[in-house]
Amino acid sequence: MTKTIAVAGKGGTGKTTITALLIKYLVENKKGSVLAIDADPSTNLNLALGVPLEETVGDIREETLQEVKGGSSLSGMSKPDYLELRVNRALVEEDGFDLLAMGRPEGPGCYCAANNMLRVCVDHLSKAYDYVVIDNEAGLEHLSRRTTRDVDLLLIVSDPTTRGLIAAARVAELIKELHTHAGRVGLVVNRVMSGNGDEPQLAQPLQQIISDNELQLLGLIPQDPTVTEFDALGKPLAEMPPDTPVRKRLEEIITSIDGL
Repeated sequence: MTKTIAVAGKGGTGKTTITALLIKYLVENKKGSVLAIDADPSTNLNLALGVPLEETVGDIREETLQEVKGGSSLSGMSKPDYLELRVNRALVEEDGFDLLAMGRPEGPGCYCAANNMLRVCVDHLSKAYDYVVIDNEAGLEHLSRRTTRDVDLLLIVSDPTTRGLIAAARVAELIKELHTHAGRVGLVVNRVMSGNGDEPQLAQPLQQIISDNELQLLGLIPQDPTVTEFDALGKPLAEMPPDTPVRKRLEEIITSIDGL
């Protein structure tokens, strides 16, 4: 049975970094086949993973609509079959995982039929994998549009700020409003500075925000200069050495989650 992990949080919290390292962990530990879905319109998960990207689902939708308007026969295929073929062609196939980028949201015009067919295609594709890992924008737009809305784990990423944690609480509330069943909803606070010892520590006011909003804290990930270095040099974040603090701590968090 496919396990779905959705990663969400406000922009700039490092959720794409966390998503890329999570995918790396699943692949390296041979947990099963992995489909990575980049559902953030900024579309940079491929850069974090170090893989090329030529086409997105958004591109497919736009091109298909133009072909239909221009009277194209879509190579003699039905629209659903044609879209499914195009989605499979858009897959970036790598060693251990495949990547599908959703791309830009719809523009002006009527997209209802095309979007619905694409939803069915993506959901059908997802069933062929052991794990589906979704890098979402904060609004959980892709989750709201899935035909199958069950999520085994919603991993909310925040930075150690009041605004970040309040945004995280809103994401947790949003999952309920979308009528999406989440087996577990957990918070990871990223880029946390160390306290007097080597362990990262949150200031008491931030701990209070987590408590007041009944967020389940899965763990704290330390500020890691390696992430800054890789970002500056344009190196794939998934290629950071295994002994870097961010990778070590994230793997500890993931292995602590029962049933994942």
